[in-house]
Amino acid sequence: MNTNANHIIHEITPLSDKDCFYIAERYKTEFTYPIHSHQEFELNFTEKASGVRRIVGDSVEVIGEYDLVLITGRDLEHVWEQHECHSKQIREITIQFSSDLFFKSFINKNQFDSIRKMLEQAQKGLCFPMSAILRIYPTLDTLASEKEGFYAVIKFLTILYELSLCDDARTLSSSSFAKIGVHSDSRRVQKVQDYINDHYKEEIRLSKLADLAGMTPVSFSRFFKLRTGKNLSDYIIDIRLGYAARLLVDSTQSVAEICYECGFNNLSNFNRIFKKKKECAPKDFRENYRKKKKLI
Repeated sequence: MNTNANHIIHEITPLSDKDCFYIAERYKTEFTYPIHSHQEFELNFTEKASGVRRIVGDSVEVIGEYDLVLITGRDLEHVWEQHECHSKQIREITIQFSSDLFFKSFINKNQFDSIRKMLEQAQKGLCFPMSAILRIYPTLDTLASEKEGFYAVIKFLTILYELSLCDDARTLSSSSFAKIGVHSDSRRVQKVQDYINDHYKEEIRLSKLADLAGMTPVSFSRFFKLRTGKNLSDYIIDIRLGYAARLLVDSTQSVAEICYECGFNNLSNFNRIFKKKKECAPKDFRENYRKKKKLI
């Protein structure tokens, strides 16, 4: 175990090179593990944990009785904090697996197309709805007790496949915080997203983006909302907030410096928007991450 100047602790992961995955099933009364990140992919399920605060990247949410999240971002920080949870019967199932489980020629086969797309999405953290949890629960419930290693792998692959068929799984962290590139099926949307990502520090005009897409401003606004699910102003704000949150975590710059560095031109407005979106002030967000972090 090594500790560097930034108080990031390096641990040896329980996942062996000779195993397809590692599973830990725990019954507990509280969450005590600090914010951390690791190279392995992770599927984490919690039961009877209402009131726990889940942090994945710059996403901060209080969860309900059941929660299921897939994380494939190699350096994406995450933690489940006790917060307002008073349950004494918390159940947690954590499955860690290496990206090598799906070697390149395997994951690119047509039969694994939906799993490949899901793993790409999960680089930002992917939260599954109750309908998906109910679908895989019987298999997940017995996975840790499966004695035959081969059948355990088949069960695990079945869980991943069933989850990959879910149409309403929700990404958690912003791409800018997770340092993940944005990809769109539309070349026009991709061109605009690339421009925003390159110029988020500057003033971004609707007319410029509409020109890039070869459309009128009104038509482009409708088109962008239809293709991304967000109106343009919200999309730009989310990108800027993601970069701001990353600077709060990784730098010693003041909140004011970060505000202007990320394209916001008013500190009080930045604080208000940040608190509305992240449910905490920038300084509190930084403080959460300043608690001892672990890198596994």
